[in-house]
Amino acid sequence: MKKLVVLGIFIFSLSISAQENNQFVPSGKPLFDVHWNYHLDLTEDADKTSAFELTRAYLGYSYSFTEAISAKVTFDVGNNDAGTAYTAFLKVAQLDWKVAQGVKLSMGLIGLKQFKVQEKFWGYRYIFKSYQDQYGFGTSADLGINAEFKLANNLTANLTIANGEGYKKIQDVNGKHKIAGNIIYKPVEGLTTKVYADYYKLDEDMDAINAVALFAGYETSNWSLGAEYNMLNNATKYSSPAEDYELDGFSIYSTYELSNKVELFARFDQLNSNTLSGDTEPSNEAKNGNQILAGVQVSPLKGLNFALNYRNFSFDDDAINNKSLIYLNAQFKL
Repeated sequence: MKKLVVLGIFIFSLSISAQENNQFVPSGKPLFDVHWNYHLDLTEDADKTSAFELTRAYLGYSYSFTEAISAKVTFDVGNNDAGTAYTAFLKVAQLDWKVAQGVKLSMGLIGLKQFKVQEKFWGYRYIFKSYQDQYGFGTSADLGINAEFKLANNLTANLTIANGEGYKKIQDVNGKHKIAGNIIYKPVEGLTTKVYADYYKLDEDMDAINAVALFAGYETSNWSLGAEYNMLNNATKYSSPAEDYELDGFSIYSTYELSNKVELFARFDQLNSNTLSGDTEPSNEAKNGNQILAGVQVSPLKGLNFALNYRNFSFDDDAINNKSLIYLNAQFKL
């Protein structure tokens, strides 16, 4: 009898210990993501034919207070427009709160959802930005609030209200806000589709800036293919209004996995603009053209990537020499 009592106490103790081990424990972890490259510029009459560059270093920390509430702070250190080559900007200072089943709020200086799906599907941000980021159709972070809704197992949506000027100019001078939304639908396994639109009435005397994006991508265990179409109206950039200006274009990208450590990738971009009334040439003539990028990535360890790639940008304006470059990119992250 005594042995049975001792055995019962032992089993009860194990049960209590297991319950305690399943309890949530607040915790955090550091974050870093460094982008480095060496490139050789083969462009005719290029001023700088080769260089080593450290283009980005993202440094931060994330912390989970509860299972429903977490926060993240990230600094962007790199070759920014303001300051020195290694100026640090606060890019993200974000609080996430799962307020109900299938509903999450994000507030503060938040990472935006405008091209997050496309960027993840492209998969090589350390090599080349996704289309809307590269050509100024939007920004990756801004000061505001985002609500994300899981409407069904294969359908999500989000609504964002933000200053609209990006994380480097977080104080909106006119007190206007950008309103943006995404709908993401996954009709079958491996297929992702997305529709995005925004509205930004920055100047009362001008039509609102607005961007529209359509995306579809399919992926299997060893290959992926994605395509997107993007349009920006009444602006030369997402925060720079310009009456009747229009930019549009598409991007197609694919990856093929040779092994769990080696991948081939390729991408084609096209950038166009309209011709304003009274003009004879497109408004963005000096930047319009086609971008081709292809290469191979080797990932010897988790968080460590190397990519050898070739890039060519052919301008629509024949007077501008086509850009031709060879890159060796590297990324190490936690």
